[in-house]
Formats: sequence, structure tokens, C-alpha cells
Amino acid sequence: MFDINAEELWAKFGGMLIEYAPKFVLGLVVFYFGFKLINKSMSLLDKIMRSNKFDEDLRPFIITLLGLLLKLVVSISAIDLLGIETTSFVAMLAAAGFAVGLALQGSLSNFASGILILFFKPFRTGDMISIGDNIGIVQEIQIFNTILKTIHRRLIVIPNSILTSEIVENITGAGIIRVDLTFGIGYEDDIDKAREVIWSVIKGCPFLVHQEGQEHQVLVEKLNDSSVDLAVWVWTRGTDYWEAFYFMQEYVKKAFDKEGISIPFPQMDVHMKQ
Repeated sequence: MFDINAEELWAKFGGMLIEYAPKFVLGLVVFYFGFKLINKSMSLLDKIMRSNKFDEDLRPFIITLLGLLLKLVVSISAIDLLGIETTSFVAMLAAAGFAVGLALQGSLSNFASGILILFFKPFRTGDMISIGDNIGIVQEIQIFNTILKTIHRRLIVIPNSILTSEIVENITGAGIIRVDLTFGIGYEDDIDKAREVIWSVIKGCPFLVHQEGQEHQVLVEKLNDSSVDLAVWVWTRGTDYWEAFYFMQEYVKKAFDKEGISIPFPQMDVHMKQ
């Protein structure tokens, strides 16, 4: 049987409470208000960067990374206030970080790839890119991922390591890009008249760029089995690509209908013998 002295036990507990309670409360206060201050500071820094037209690619990357580092410093400071040796804690954190790093090699690869993207700039925020079956506008280059917005306004999150290991087409990187279209007309239709009709639509399209070095062209591309295919090459700004594409498709069809120019479609003639 152990002889437990309640008064001594309570005295020891009270002493520990008096000694550690203020440190514990102070640590929680530093932790809570430190994180709150960091979040507000990062939000303010983001606004300052936006107002000063800071690089749109680097801005989210720097803010996220800086926020994580500051929160780590606040966490270590709060632990130090609790009376825990920070040197041993940092050693434990380093060991844990090494173990987590081995387990999260893919994430570290995404982080390194994000730095490569920001350094070499194969694309920027606002560029339209194509990778695999995905086409979209780059919304944000984050630490581990890049976010694309498709023409359907869907957000696609792509790991940065994929963007540095696969072929990426920067559709709008050059600023002015070519829109390739093909229109088929019947063999009985006049090619020159069809070309004039297409040119009238080109001149009336508000999304096209008319300047030297980017000349629009209407060419006979191919003599198909049931149609004469006309290749139409027009130039537009990268941001207006889809608007120009759909405008040309719609108004060339309407102009062909108005001028009596046919657009052949596959059909089958069946002859029956009695």
C-alpha cells in the first residue's frame, strides 16, 4: 500500500499549475494571434503586390511559401514559451521532416518543378496551355500545383511535376496566334465566289488582328470525294481565340446560305433493281 499524502499531491499539482499555466496560456496566445497576424499580413502583402503589378506567377508562390515559413517560426516560438527545449524540438522536427520527405517524394518533386516553372517561365499566368487532353487558361502557379480554367469554367489542378515532364503547348504564349478552319463547298460551286464570301466575313470579324506579318489566307486545301475543302487561316489575340473560332464558323455558314453556296455532307444513294 502506498501512503498517498493528498495535501502534498495537491501542493505539487498547484505548484506545477502556477508554474506552467501562464506559460501554456501565453503559448496559446502567441500561437493564435501569431497565425492571425500572419494571415492578415499575407493578405495585405497580396494586395500590395497586386497594386504594384508584381509578377502574377511569383506572387501566389511567394505568399504561400512565406506564410508557411512564418507560421513555422511562430509555432517554434510558442513551443519555446511552454518551456520545451527548442533545440531538441528542431532536431526532432528535422528528423520528422526527413521521414516525411521520403514519404512525400512526389510533393517535393512538385515543389522543385514549381520553382523550375517560375524560373524558366514556359508559361505565365493568363496563358492558354494544352497538356494531354486538357486545355485551359493558367489561373495560378502554386507551390505544388498549377490551376487551369477551361472554356467550360471548370478548374483543373495539375501537379507541377507533370507540367515539367510532359509536352506542354503554350497556345497564347506568342501573343498573336493563328486560327485554322476548314470549309467544304460543292464541286458545282464557284471557288472564287466562296473565297469572296469568306473574305467578307473575315473583314467583319471583330476578334481578328489585321497587321503586317499576320496575313489572313483562304486556300484550296483538298479535293475530297464530295467536296472542295477551303483552308482558312486567320490571326487573332490569344485571349480571343475561341471567340474568333466560333464567330468564323457561324457567320461563314450564314453567308454561304445567303449566297447559295452549299456545304456538302456525307450521303448515300441507294439504287434498287427490280
